[in-house]
Amino acid sequence: MLIQKTWFLFLLTFLFIVGCSPKYSSYIQSYQVDSRDTVPDYSNLFYWAAHPWKKDPSDSIPKPLRRSYSADSSVDVFFLHPTTLTDNTDLRWNADIKDSFINAKTDYSTILFQASVFNEYRLFSPRYRQAHIRSYYTTDTVKALAAFDLAYQDIKASFQYYLAHYNNGRPIIIASHSQGSTHAQRLLKEFFENSDLKNRLVVAYVVGMYIPNNYFTQLKMCKDSLQTGCICGWRSFKKDYEPDFIQKEKGTGLITNPITWTTTDEVAANTMNKGSVLFSFNKIKYKVAGAQIHDGILWIDKLHIPGSFLIKRKNFHIGDINIFYLNVREDVKRRVRFFWKR
Repeated sequence: MLIQKTWFLFLLTFLFIVGCSPKYSSYIQSYQVDSRDTVPDYSNLFYWAAHPWKKDPSDSIPKPLRRSYSADSSVDVFFLHPTTLTDNTDLRWNADIKDSFINAKTDYSTILFQASVFNEYRLFSPRYRQAHIRSYYTTDTVKALAAFDLAYQDIKASFQYYLAHYNNGRPIIIASHSQGSTHAQRLLKEFFENSDLKNRLVVAYVVGMYIPNNYFTQLKMCKDSLQTGCICGWRSFKKDYEPDFIQKEKGTGLITNPITWTTTDEVAANTMNKGSVLFSFNKIKYKVAGAQIHDGILWIDKLHIPGSFLIKRKNFHIGDINIFYLNVREDVKRRVRFFWKR
């Protein structure tokens, strides 16, 4: 696991879809739990941010998509959420698993706006003692690595519990963003790379993180929209912007275009973007942005939304999934169909 100097990517996570944090305070009461647990007990649904057996924000469907919604319980999605422990005044290295505010913030930001992309299938998303966002940019690498290891310990335990009690031989989709993708790479390496479980992998969406081209030996990047048992991943930036870290990563990272689902540098026009879910969950914005792969990152063109001339952002990490919401949703269904044909 690498602690990259690209920490600024994570400092901005979720300003795009989360906004001001006080709005989560109204949900805190429903997250109170009478338990002395300091370690998550995954037999208790409280320790799942999303689970088929409970009502949670991942069940939400943007209003324009409700008529076409079709549930499929034959496939599971295991979603690893990004960092929501972002308060710079918080001195903890890892989140308390029972922190009511963090859990509410997680559920009504990433679980609502990101995990819901996959809700036509059985969706599981564990709560875990996530590492504080400073773990990506601190000079104290010993504490940072320990924080990531503790977070992964929970994710590993949740996945093992899921396999033993819920999966029952179903095909699996791994999905993640940001810190979730840090752990997803490790999870795929440990559980899928050299085991028969890879035969049940429909696809892995490992979004928002650098994926070294030598990290996996058997799992490969998806080359097109019809392939299964492979990995897709991307990081989004404004067209013509090259972050400093790109110079060190050129030619060493794996990336997918979430519009064309290829790994080539062809330009995908904004007209090919099926729809985005941005500030309002129940509104779909169409043809928001095109995309093109450039030296291991994804360039997106100027956002085609009202007031876009006011947007000075160059780093769109926070919108990695939301900008391509419908393209991802359709891709999942397509790959599931081809998985069964395979």
